[in-house]
Amino acid sequence: MTEESVVDPAPPQEQAPAADAAAAAPPEAAADKPAEPAEEPLRSVHTGNFPGLLNQLGISLLVTTYQAGKLIVVRTQEGKLNTHFRTFQQPMGLAANQHRICLGTKYNVIDLRNQPDVCKKLDPPDAHDACYLPRAAHFTGDIRIHEIAWGGNELWIVNTRFSCLCTLDHEHSFVPRWRPPFVTALSPEDRCHLNGLAIVDGRPKYVTCLGETDTAGGWRQNKRDGGMLLNVDTGKILLRGLSMPHSPRKYNDKLWLLESGEGSLARVNLQAGKLETVTKLPGFTRGLDFCGPLAFIGLSQVRETATFSGLPLTDRLEERTCGVWVVDLRDGRTVAFLRFEAAVQEIFAVQVLHGVRYPDIIHDNEELVGNSFVLPTAALRDVPRHKNL
Repeated sequence: MTEESVVDPAPPQEQAPAADAAAAAPPEAAADKPAEPAEEPLRSVHTGNFPGLLNQLGISLLVTTYQAGKLIVVRTQEGKLNTHFRTFQQPMGLAANQHRICLGTKYNVIDLRNQPDVCKKLDPPDAHDACYLPRAAHFTGDIRIHEIAWGGNELWIVNTRFSCLCTLDHEHSFVPRWRPPFVTALSPEDRCHLNGLAIVDGRPKYVTCLGETDTAGGWRQNKRDGGMLLNVDTGKILLRGLSMPHSPRKYNDKLWLLESGEGSLARVNLQAGKLETVTKLPGFTRGLDFCGPLAFIGLSQVRETATFSGLPLTDRLEERTCGVWVVDLRDGRTVAFLRFEAAVQEIFAVQVLHGVRYPDIIHDNEELVGNSFVLPTAALRDVPRHKNL
C-alpha cells in the first residue's frame, strides 16, 4: 500500500448477526479471570472502507476475545467484510503467519498449521486461501497466558500468573526463562501483572507490566499510573508512571506501545525517557499490529469493576467502544474501524495475517480434522516396503 492510498473513513455500515454468535461475560467478571460466557448474538458495524482496505493490503486479521471465548477471523469476500468466529476457552495471546498459528488459551497453547489442500473441502471451495488445523497442544495449566511471540525457533510466552517469561519443552508445564529483577520468587501470585512482550532480532527485548511490586496482586494498588516498560537484557526500567501499558512493539525502527489506561497509541522516546502520544481512541487500547503506515489496534469497553476503576480513560469517556481501529502512524488519524455492538466487549490480541485474504480455522470438525493429513514429501517416495524398519 502506498502512503497516498490511505483514505478517510466512510460512514459505518451495519453487519448482520453471525450464525456462530459471540458470547458475553457478566459485568462483574474479573478482568484477569473471566467468567464462563453466555451465548448472545453478534452485531457489529464498520466503516465502508474497511473491506477495501484489507483487500488492497492483501491481508486478513485475527482477533482474540477471552471475555467472549472467541478467535475472530476478519476477512473480505466479494467486497464485503466477514467476521468469522471460532470458539476456544479464554483465548488471549496469539502468534500467527501464513503457515502457522499459536494460540494461548486458559490451560494450553494450541499449535495450528496451514493445510492449503483442505481449502477445497470448504464452502465455498474457491474462496479460501488458507486453512489452519490443529497439529499439537501443550498443556501449561492456568498460567494466565498473555502475549506470545516467536523468537527465532522458540515460542516465548508471557506467563502472567508466575510473573515471568517462559518457553515450552516436552517434559514440563513451562520453562521459566526470565523475570523482572524486583520479583523475588517464582510463585503463582501475579505479583506485577507482566503482560506485554516485544521481540527484537529474534530475542525478547521489551516487556510491560502494571507495577513494580513483589506481593500477590500488588500491582492493583496503583494501577492508574504504576505501569512500566522494562529492558529484558538488562532488567532496567526504561519508563515509569504509565497507565496500564500493553502491547510493546518494535516497528519501522521505532518502539511503540499502548497506554491502555489512557486509551492511547504512543511512541517511546528512549533517549528522552518519555512517551509521545500519537492518538487517543474511544476505548481501552490492547492488541497491536502493523501493515505499511497503518496500525491495527484493539479497543475494549472495559467493565465497571475494581480492576478498571479510576483510570484516566474512564474519567475521559463515560462510554467506551470495543472493536478494531485502524490508525495512520504518521499523523494519528483514524482511517477505518470495526466496532462490535453486542456480545464482544473486550479484545486482547490483534494480529495481521500478511498475504492471507480469506482464511479459515478448523479445530472441532471431526470429519475434516480426522481425514486431513500432512506427510513428509520424502516418505511418499521412499518409505520402506519390507517389515524391518
